[in-house]
Amino acid sequence: MVRIAEENCDDTCLGTEINLNHLHTNKIDEKTAIDLAEIFKALGDPTRVKLIHALLSNELCVHDLCVVLGMTQSAVSHQLRYLRDVRMVKRRKEGKTVYYSIDDDHVKEIFIQTLNHLQHTSLHE
Repeated sequence: MVRIAEENCDDTCLGTEINLNHLHTNKIDEKTAIDLAEIFKALGDPTRVKLIHALLSNELCVHDLCVVLGMTQSAVSHQLRYLRDVRMVKRRKEGKTVYYSIDDDHVKEIFIQTLNHLQHTSLHE
């Protein structure tokens, strides 16, 4: 039988000596917490991760993304719409062609830092 570690304090715990009032006063507000969770939710789908990765260095049209990912246009468009809604990618229309790119450098930084963290942790296993 596997024993699961408890995540509660012991009955004798008196807490830490950290000023919890400061932490309570400066805690993240509900809307920001929800918005931040949406960003991580967007990164929780392997297809969306692949789309972001493909767009890291190049602006690409939907056709190019379909070829790179081996997916249908409707499937790619659906995922791009989701990423656009959470402002991780942006689009630019030129005639009938729609080009997608990473919305801003923050998205690139989040993605690259997360990828670096994953590679770092796999080196230490």
